Amino acid sequence: MLELKEVSFSIRKDGEEVPLVDRVSIRVPKGHFMAIVGPSGCGKTTLLKTIAGLNPESSGALFWDERNLSEDGDFSPTEIGYVPQFSIAYDPLTVDESVEAATRLRVRCRDTAELDQRIDCVLEETGLSPISDRQVKVLSGGQKRRLGLAMELVSDPKILLCDEVTSGLDPRSEREIVRLLHDLSRKDGRMVLSVTHSLSHLELYDSILVLHEGLVAYHGPPEQLTHYFSVNDTEEIYPQLASQASDRWHTSWQKHREAYEKMLERKRAKLIASGDLIVPATTPIADPTPESPQETPAKPTDIATQAPVLEPLRLPGFFSQFATLLSRRWRIFFRDRGQVFLQLAILICFPLLVILFSDKASGNIRRFSDTRSTDVIAEIQEIQSVRSDQAKVGSAVSGIIMFQVVLLSLMGSNNSAREIAGERPIYEKEKFGGLRPSAYLASKVAFLACLVITQSLWMAFFVNLFGNFRGEFVQHAGFLLLVNSAMTMICLAISALMRTAEQASLLSIYLVGFQLPLSGAVLALPENVETFTRPFISAYWAWSGSVEALQTQVHDAVKSVIDTGLSAQNACLYALGAHIVVALIAAWVGACRPQWD
Repeated sequence: MLELKEVSFSIRKDGEEVPLVDRVSIRVPKGHFMAIVGPSGCGKTTLLKTIAGLNPESSGALFWDERNLSEDGDFSPTEIGYVPQFSIAYDPLTVDESVEAATRLRVRCRDTAELDQRIDCVLEETGLSPISDRQVKVLSGGQKRRLGLAMELVSDPKILLCDEVTSGLDPRSEREIVRLLHDLSRKDGRMVLSVTHSLSHLELYDSILVLHEGLVAYHGPPEQLTHYFSVNDTEEIYPQLASQASDRWHTSWQKHREAYEKMLERKRAKLIASGDLIVPATTPIADPTPESPQETPAKPTDIATQAPVLEPLRLPGFFSQFATLLSRRWRIFFRDRGQVFLQLAILICFPLLVILFSDKASGNIRRFSDTRSTDVIAEIQEIQSVRSDQAKVGSAVSGIIMFQVVLLSLMGSNNSAREIAGERPIYEKEKFGGLRPSAYLASKVAFLACLVITQSLWMAFFVNLFGNFRGEFVQHAGFLLLVNSAMTMICLAISALMRTAEQASLLSIYLVGFQLPLSGAVLALPENVETFTRPFISAYWAWSGSVEALQTQVHDAVKSVIDTGLSAQNACLYALGAHIVVALIAAWVGACRPQWD
């Protein structure tokens, strides 16, 4: 039994509390199929999210099997299924792969045979077996809704919440989905609550909950709906609701509530007596009595049909979820041809750009003569010549190093700016279903680490092969790896903290754009500005560390043209390491924080 007692949910607007759900009190037994209807903005989805625990109730209490959810904690992930309005599957995956991933993330199976059996059962139950090998992107709207249901049913939830799963469908598909939900409610005492705008096919529901401006205007059998609102057709209900204030409808409902609740009890008893409904044996059922609102309710009896008792399911462990997520991420990556071609283009073109500008960096730097010349003019010419060589080579070497650093920063931004924000709705849904944020973030870091290592080492080896780094190559490659890692993790943190992929991409682009001017590698910044900005600029630390790895003569040439302080290599290593650690902490905070729309 699910029971809501005076449940309200309010938001603060213009300094005042605005109730979106207002004093809702209903009781829903197990094995019940209920529609939540009402005009747009009446609080249907808000009520569903409040039941799910996504919106903390402002007042009142929710009870599930006599457990106070407000005090004793929300539903366990295996008890509840939530099907949102948006698609919760990745387009490149097939139906079978989507359901398999959902099962591996939500259910700890003993072996592969149990896993396959659970997947096959869900596909058969939702009618998806014939199209199990199709990719999600080619499915129709109705098929995607079935897939969303299948991905929730893998954990055999006892309460299934559906938010507008029939919206945008043609009449035939809509009826098929409603019929499927009806059948699901008849299995093992499962409760199904469905938010819908449509007033079609109401006869398939056990009860209808009508909301008006957050208040309950009606909750009773669908066959009594038109009679209660004094209309000839269900399509006239919404205009009728608008004819008077929500408080008046709610007051009227409070007067008639008990009579309609008795009707629902009698209807339920008939379903159980006929064998059309299977509920747990512990649920008391009322005896059927004449359908007169004035009749007093019958006394409860012990009539019930025994449902099979199943052991509670357990969530998979960290490593199981991590392996599933990482495998799925690579599968999505290789099926996205656009992303694969983009990564290959970056790997090929960016190092080539560096080579195009690297000729001057390989020039010789003349040394001063060991013997002092008696010819002053000749000595001045020698000094000018050496300084000219230093200026040419030093500026070229410094520029090439910074060019590599900035390109790798750009790669880092491209790697991760949309990595979490781009799949935020799916991630939030999977987190609601029991996905550990730690497993999710670890899978992202592991995937991105492969890209970072490949990009950084390829850049270092390619440029060194066709150009030649004039210093300690290993140290230079290490700093390229660190700056790519730092920018990748920073942009991953931005992606985790932002609500949309567009916001994350824009902020990441700005961040990379400011790396070059604020690094001080091109023009020295004012000391007061430099002191403040330098600790936050990854490009400066990678450039400075690489310059310190140069040969002495080349290092002196760079210092002769760049009027900015260079930091010791250890300081550069620590700074870039700190950037990575801080970014990972920020990404963790963003991954753990709920960000439902």
